[in-house]
Amino acid sequence: MTCQTYCLFVLSVIVIYFGCSGSALFLSQLQHDIDKLKADFNASNSDVADGNPVFIEKLKNWTERNEKRIILSQIVSLYLEMLKKTDMSKPHIKNLSEQLNTLRDTLSDDYKKFKDLVDLSNLQLTGLKIQRKAVSELFSVLQKLLETSTLKRKRSQSPKRCRC
Repeated sequence: MTCQTYCLFVLSVIVIYFGCSGSALFLSQLQHDIDKLKADFNASNSDVADGNPVFIEKLKNWTERNEKRIILSQIVSLYLEMLKKTDMSKPHIKNLSEQLNTLRDTLSDDYKKFKDLVDLSNLQLTGLKIQRKAVSELFSVLQKLLETSTLKRKRSQSPKRCRC
């Protein structure tokens, strides 16, 4: 499958995951719009099956709902970027863009979390000043880490109550 087909599939998953409306008519319209987009991109081309999926493999590593929201916020932004480069005058593209913008708005906090991860991965720890700051924060960071691991351990060790 090509990049576009996988992208369109993940777009469908995102819309259903967040249940924009929940009505069958709404999902039917989105599916119709996605089918038109597939036609625009010639997504039935044989090269679509070549290589790895674009987004699906990445989603497998994000298991918890809050984690998925972080990665999905980035995926939604990528779809919006992709759609901006198409003919926005087409009704199906306009509708999909509007729905994705609505989703992005509901994911804004998660997008900020993603940006934090990107900022951390780009952080340069070569300067002495930033190294000093990092060292002075080390105890607080370790404290937070221990708090979260202790909470998880307590939850997993708590006896299960019968919900009879």
